[in-house]
Amino acid sequence: MQDHRRVVVTGLGIVTALGLDEASFWESMLAGKCGLAGIKKFDTSEYKTKVSSEIDDEILGPALKARKIRPADRSVDIALLAAHQALEQAGLFHPGEPPEPSSMATVFGTGAGPSLSVFNATRKFLDRGLTGIRPSTVPTCIINAVSAQISMRFKLRGPNFVVVSACTSATAAIGTAFKMVRDGQMESVLAGGTDAMINPLIFGAWNNLGVMSANPDPETASRPFDMDRNGLVLGEGAGALVVETLGSAVKRGAPIRAEICGFGESSDAEHITRPDPEGQAAAMKAALGSAGVSPADIGFINAHGSATRTNDECESISIRRVFHSAADDIPVASNKSFFGHLLGACGAVETITTILGLETGRVPGNRNLVNPDPKCDLHLVGREAREVDSPYAMKNSFGFGGHNAVLVLRRWDDS
Repeated sequence: MQDHRRVVVTGLGIVTALGLDEASFWESMLAGKCGLAGIKKFDTSEYKTKVSSEIDDEILGPALKARKIRPADRSVDIALLAAHQALEQAGLFHPGEPPEPSSMATVFGTGAGPSLSVFNATRKFLDRGLTGIRPSTVPTCIINAVSAQISMRFKLRGPNFVVVSACTSATAAIGTAFKMVRDGQMESVLAGGTDAMINPLIFGAWNNLGVMSANPDPETASRPFDMDRNGLVLGEGAGALVVETLGSAVKRGAPIRAEICGFGESSDAEHITRPDPEGQAAAMKAALGSAGVSPADIGFINAHGSATRTNDECESISIRRVFHSAADDIPVASNKSFFGHLLGACGAVETITTILGLETGRVPGNRNLVNPDPKCDLHLVGREAREVDSPYAMKNSFGFGGHNAVLVLRRWDDS
């Protein structure tokens, strides 16, 4: 039988419209602040949806400059910034010093990779034909530019690759890192996710799909589990986590932020955009089995909670199928009312909020939950942050294509 190793998180990095570092981000979350706003990057007069969660360029620019990140593609840029933070916190990178080559792997999730570069390249081609295509187009636009650029910048010489599985991409990347470390393939992995799709083409495609909120008020546009929800709000962001063996972390004297105890994944195999409770439940059961815990051990669930009518109802059904009567007492909350749906990055950012919730014993609320949907028959956290006292939490991610990925995390202690 495989002698599995314990897997811990020793560094966190986060870049969102709510904050470009852990402290400001978490302070904003607990204060109930909203990171959504009217779109500034392009004219939305013809769009049904006019709200998103954009990172302020006036704040992002100086942050990139301070880390000597030369802007290239937005998804890659914010991933590099999050990676900087996570590696620094873990004591594996020191600003001002050249990085020491290591065998660490790089596994990042993304929904579309360098989508802004692809949009700009397409626009130039349509304007100028073949002469508009630069020689740098391929290395800039390939989806694995995300992991490759991180690997090169920090001299991470282990495997580097991206996971593309829609809204589960980052959670699946963290789960892949967990398995690589647990099963002895790697001592450490830099895992996370990034996406920045606020451009006229991709945002327009989501606009026409009919799943985004048409509510023009940024404060109330994203309302997971609420009767008045009418769709998701697209956002941009990145999150990074240093995942390593407990033995490695202890040997280095690294700060341990949490333990990853289990991971489960599945496919609905039913419909490209409509979720299925059976597939979601299978992933949750697999995660609990992997962690060796029962449903009653879970202290809170960080839900996928996209704020679409179909998703929230389906996730509620699947949680009930797994937790049964225990679901009456387990707090459930979605983070997307704070910073929107970050697509391929949401699992990384929301895993970080789960870790922060375990550390502090506080779970941010469902900030726009005014009229809970009776079909979402769960113990939903109200609009305010709530105190919890449990060592275990579950993080759900479900995506188009029938992708399901679930993590079980544990508050760190020495036992």
